[in-house]
Amino acid sequence: MKYILKINDVTETVNCSVGKNTFSFEGSNAIKKSKAAIRKDANLSVLINGEDITFGTSSSKISTFRKVPKELEKYWNEYTPPVNKEHASMMSFIHEDSVSLRPSLLMLPDLKWKYLVRSAMRGKNIMMTGAAGSGKTMAAKALANALDRPEFYFNLGATQDPRSTLVGNTHFSKDSGTFFSESSFVKAIQTEDAIILLDELSRAHPEAWNILMTVLDPGQRYLRLDEADNSPIISVAKGVTFIATANIGNEYTSTRVIDRALLDRFTIIEMDLLTKEKEEELLLQLYPESDKQQISNIASIVSATREEMKTEVPRISTSVSTRASVEFASLCYDGFTLEESAQVTVYPLFDDAGGLDSERTFIKQLVQKFIPQNTDENLFNTEEEELFTKEDITNAS
Repeated sequence: MKYILKINDVTETVNCSVGKNTFSFEGSNAIKKSKAAIRKDANLSVLINGEDITFGTSSSKISTFRKVPKELEKYWNEYTPPVNKEHASMMSFIHEDSVSLRPSLLMLPDLKWKYLVRSAMRGKNIMMTGAAGSGKTMAAKALANALDRPEFYFNLGATQDPRSTLVGNTHFSKDSGTFFSESSFVKAIQTEDAIILLDELSRAHPEAWNILMTVLDPGQRYLRLDEADNSPIISVAKGVTFIATANIGNEYTSTRVIDRALLDRFTIIEMDLLTKEKEEELLLQLYPESDKQQISNIASIVSATREEMKTEVPRISTSVSTRASVEFASLCYDGFTLEESAQVTVYPLFDDAGGLDSERTFIKQLVQKFIPQNTDENLFNTEEEELFTKEDITNAS
């Protein structure tokens, strides 16, 4: 009977396969014919007649069978395909070791953290999106620490001169005349295995996007120094990973809609808003000596604003970010009451136009729900007139 097998490799034996079944053959003739088949980009033919076995080359399709034929059983399953040790090591790090390197304060799910680590190890461009104060920059910095890689930070939203920040400047000296000075970004992209954080990319000037197009393109990966003599081209070093952060949404009025061609150069990882339980866990880690009930109340207030934003017709235009939540809790830790802390950290986030129908009133109602009624802290309701009933407050939350 004749069988056509795919050649996996040739070592001291010839290692072949049909589907998931692997076979190993010994002998100089088998090795000789297999090497000839590899040169011709062909397969190995195996002719078995009783105890006799003959090898040859064949351009025919590989044999198919559900059950290994009796004639091939003695050669079956004696070979395990070689394992790519480098790939196996990388997978082990991503799926087993990397989670333990994630900071406890970074409330990023295991899946997204492993995806972030894998993207960096594969040299992908990563864009962290999510609400303001959700931990995008923190996640990028945590990644650099976890992988023990050189880290460079550029706030693109704060620069008014993208060319100076990303390329460099031309200067004049009395001694040497006109000369070009490279930017820190040029030095960063030439650092092997560097992690380069492009913060606030959605606030960057469009010229910055144009400059970054070739830098971020996997098929190009270079930066042209237009200002320098002869306009040299700087190639991005091996293993460099770019991580951008962006706020996307109508409420971020100072941001720009990112060009689709630029966006397509990134792997996008979205930072989720924390649940009440995760928010409470984070605040307790930061302020372990705080009153646990007060921390729970803060987490409930913050979570309620996020749930309200998910409703069909939300009564507020934004939610309380984790950054604001941390400041809220820190004031309580420093001895301020819940009402006082909310007054300086939460209330200013919401418009007070509209009187009793305003966003500010809604938030005050929400905070009042968590203030004991028999304390001086209950400042929202007056003795002369109870502006809101318990039912109003319950409905508002």
